[in-house]
Amino acid sequence: MGTKNSPALPGPERIEPSVWAGLSPEEAAGRLTTAIEEGLDPEEAQKRLELYGPNVLKEVGKRSVLRMFADQFVSALVLVLLIAVLVSLLVGSVKDAIAILTVLFLNGILGFAQDFRAEKAIAALRKLSTPMVRVRRGGVVTEMASSGLVPGDVVMIEAGNIVPADGRIVESAGLKISEAVLTGESEPAEKESGSLPGEGPLSLGDLKNFCFMGTTVTYGRGRFLVTVTGMDTELGLIAGLIQSVDRVKSPLQKKLDSLGHALAIAALIVLSAVFGLGLLIGEDWKLMLMTSVSMAVAVIPEGLPAVVTIALALGAQRMLRRNILIRRLPAVETLGSVTVICSDKTGTLTENRMTVTVLDLAGHRLDLSEEMNHSGPSTIVFDNQAEILKKEPALSLLLMGSALCNDAVLRASGNSRERFRAIGDPTEGALVIAAARFGLFKDSLDAAYPRVGEIPFDSDRKLMTTVHRVEDCRAWIGECAEIEAEKLLVFTKGAPDELLKVCGRAFLSGKEAPMNDEYLERIRSANENLAMGGMRVLGAAFKSTGKEALNTALSPDDLENDLVFIGMVGMLDPPRADVKTSVATCISAGIRPVMITGDHPLTARRIASDLGILMDGGVLTGAEMEEIPPELFSEKVEEVSVFARVAPERKLKIVEALQQKGHVVAMTGDGVNDAPALRRADIGVAMGITGTDVSKEAASMVLLDDNFSSIVSAVEEGRAIFDNILRFIKFSLAGNVGKVLLVLLAPLFGLPVPLTPFQILWLNLVTDGVLGLGIGMEPADPGAMKRPPRNPSEGIMSGGTGLSIFLLGSLLGAVNLGVAFWACQQSEAPATIIIMTTVVILQIVEAHVLRSNSRSVFFMNPLSNKPLLAATLVVIVLQALVITLPPIGSIFETGVMSPDLMAVPLIAGGVVLVILEAMKWIFNRKRK
Repeated sequence: MGTKNSPALPGPERIEPSVWAGLSPEEAAGRLTTAIEEGLDPEEAQKRLELYGPNVLKEVGKRSVLRMFADQFVSALVLVLLIAVLVSLLVGSVKDAIAILTVLFLNGILGFAQDFRAEKAIAALRKLSTPMVRVRRGGVVTEMASSGLVPGDVVMIEAGNIVPADGRIVESAGLKISEAVLTGESEPAEKESGSLPGEGPLSLGDLKNFCFMGTTVTYGRGRFLVTVTGMDTELGLIAGLIQSVDRVKSPLQKKLDSLGHALAIAALIVLSAVFGLGLLIGEDWKLMLMTSVSMAVAVIPEGLPAVVTIALALGAQRMLRRNILIRRLPAVETLGSVTVICSDKTGTLTENRMTVTVLDLAGHRLDLSEEMNHSGPSTIVFDNQAEILKKEPALSLLLMGSALCNDAVLRASGNSRERFRAIGDPTEGALVIAAARFGLFKDSLDAAYPRVGEIPFDSDRKLMTTVHRVEDCRAWIGECAEIEAEKLLVFTKGAPDELLKVCGRAFLSGKEAPMNDEYLERIRSANENLAMGGMRVLGAAFKSTGKEALNTALSPDDLENDLVFIGMVGMLDPPRADVKTSVATCISAGIRPVMITGDHPLTARRIASDLGILMDGGVLTGAEMEEIPPELFSEKVEEVSVFARVAPERKLKIVEALQQKGHVVAMTGDGVNDAPALRRADIGVAMGITGTDVSKEAASMVLLDDNFSSIVSAVEEGRAIFDNILRFIKFSLAGNVGKVLLVLLAPLFGLPVPLTPFQILWLNLVTDGVLGLGIGMEPADPGAMKRPPRNPSEGIMSGGTGLSIFLLGSLLGAVNLGVAFWACQQSEAPATIIIMTTVVILQIVEAHVLRSNSRSVFFMNPLSNKPLLAATLVVIVLQALVITLPPIGSIFETGVMSPDLMAVPLIAGGVVLVILEAMKWIFNRKRK
């Protein structure tokens, strides 16, 4: 085996792709010291992984820790605080300047800690989005993370995959790859396995037998030998030149940034106006300057940007625990506004464990009692059932064709020879398992009838065709005079309606017979009956042809004609147990669930009816969609909640129609053709288990369990996150309004400036910074999914938020001012120590009252939000240190507060608590 220093492997001296392209598959495998059919030995693969490192692109443009810390001081809000420092120096208050800088530094540390935690959370989410690949190692096909690939690995790719590394193609079955990310060519490149002429260097677009990391498989399937991984790939070379990474802000973050700038401007205006007014009325300029600085500092909610970032990132982490991977943070916010969830049926609304329950032959029907393991497809092989094959050749041919015209792989489950699982598409896996139950194992069939050609499935034809070399069919399907030795056997499977269009004969009792009206009607009736039972139905057909068919390029027109219809397979995919409850939750939350499926309308109707999705509008098929005039389509979509026989590309039309009606749409998808709809939807939701890499890249979030209920959980979490952000805005701005009114009105009533800039900054730090974190952790309100979705076009201050902030701030300001009047008349303690403590107590009360708009704080469990409880204790301890320790009190110019004076802030807090609870009770009573 090669090592990193061996010239056989692409080590430090990177071998150009054009060199690999000039080698035959066997020569390339020899150069990489591997085997095309066996792949690398697992032990050797592990050695190479240690030598070459993981197959990942190093993250470039990532902010350093120092840059992350420096970013905390680049904002309009910080500018106002720095002005306060300059003013303090100007009036000779060096201590105030140092104190403000110290608290500003502490605030920066708090913001840095939150930002750093958010970065770690996002990095953890990014690691989870590593795609899975199918690799042959030691002669066995396994699924693994693409990060574990090494040079010499044999990787299988098919339509929908993103190529995980650079490599030499050794097998191509109609393989086409879109290389626009590297070459700019929009047309997918057709790939082949033969060697290319080595005359001069070839461009990337000319390398027809090579594939590149990051490109997309759009058609067919194939295998390739990994030649280079990670930063040595063509994509890695490009990534090495990129020095920055785009950092996307959500619409909410942009709105909050605008709010912060507006507040900073307002602070400067207030500062200038108050200072100028003071000079006009003859006040001391130093006093008025410090007063204006105090007011400017009081306006600014320093913790706002950090709280929003951490709320979104931690919300994404909580969603991850509920099997929801957020790929883009803006999705967290948008989830709270979703009005329609468009969902696939298979695997999302149902369990995606397709079970073959009926084998319907052209002559009769055979019902099966399938045993399935709920953790995944598996089966027990019943040897006695193989006896049935001798009596019914058509059954053998149906099972054989279903297993051969199939890309799934059958693997033993554990050490048992009797239990199996299928790797690949769940529907194809069910067919392979069904054949295995009768002793027709796919690996044995593949060895006896090697595939020599194929026409992959596509959503337009709804058919898949494979061509196999035949030596002797008698051991498998009995006496079949029509199939001669040295012939090619063609199998086609797909939608029965489409398959019947290309069938001219039927297979009855081991013989071929012309397809007459009686057979045709019986087949169509059986198909309809199976579909009405909620089953997915696939038909199978075959024909034999001469080997000269391989002399030309295989096409549907050449092979998919004059076929012999064998029979149909009915598969049942039961609804998930928890989906019906989730659908009911959606409806109560004002969200309309919509099913979009490619299945038969009767199947769709049955499942939708069982789950409670079916509305009065009935079921609309893809063909019926095309007949509706464009100007009426959006109206029709508003009435219908079940769409059947819909091609993936039609999903985009449905999404756009719903958005035209003002809906915020979440759309699920798993295939390549789903990508446009996933991108166009407000929330694109990809399937984590069955989804293609392309769909995951296009989506905003990924369901790790492919479960519809997880989408509903994500919506609930999204609403909770937005509620917490809005709750913090109310808390912070109302508290700041209270401070502004205190500082502004006190001098007008003949009182001294109640708070210095340093004291105000300290209060903002312990309230907005510490309490704000706890507010952002509030669990979802029990009524979150019992109210209509939020209108995304509404501003932050809409819906009465602005008025609520003003009223709450006025109450806090009035109480603070009343305490200030009383405190300034006392001689035994400085007034500021009482005023500061009152402000802290009132904001603690405010934080706990704002936990819910409907429930009383007296009936809420304080342990349900432990972070807020911990933050409250921290704030109390910090303020206690300020008012009890003389060294700290001298810094704040407060002195020490006697215990008996604590009654004043506590009484003020009780007054505010009673008033706020009374207002909440009156509001809820009016709403009811």
